[in-house]
Amino acid sequence: METSRLVLRRLRAEDLDALVAYRDDPEVARYQSWSDYDAERGRKLIEMMSTRQPGEPGWFQFAIALKDTDTLVGDCALRVDEQDPRVGEIGFTLSRHHQGQGLGTEAVRALLGYVFGTLRLHRIIAVTDAKNTAAAAVLERLGMRREGHFIENVFFKGAWGDEFQYALLGREWTKPGHEGA
Repeated sequence: METSRLVLRRLRAEDLDALVAYRDDPEVARYQSWSDYDAERGRKLIEMMSTRQPGEPGWFQFAIALKDTDTLVGDCALRVDEQDPRVGEIGFTLSRHHQGQGLGTEAVRALLGYVFGTLRLHRIIAVTDAKNTAAAAVLERLGMRREGHFIENVFFKGAWGDEFQYALLGREWTKPGHEGA
């Protein structure tokens, strides 16, 4: 997938250093499930993704790379539900140095276009920490609807936390006047 500034592609071995650098950044990891991200975890992720195909049940992690240099600046995920492959979940992570430039919105827009256009999924959700206002803003900017605010539903990094759940239907994405139309 390509946008004006980005390419969403498969993770590669040469992405390892950049992947570990931003995923190990405490500011980037603050709202993510991991902490202390090291080269071994990065190698395992890249290796695992090398045998998976986007759109098959389970998680697939796409690299977000700058189009002009192919530099890895983040990653985004698609999980196709194992029980019903017409529904899925997305997520995204961007290096701290590349946040606040519209790249997250651009990457997620491309991912949603792929999910609803190529894969023809019916419904996508995204779950974010309620304190992650930047991620919530990206999802809302792309027309995702906040369907839930779960209060202290997850014990996360030593404390109970709230989460927001967003959703979008394929027919909403392709509706005239919407981001995907």
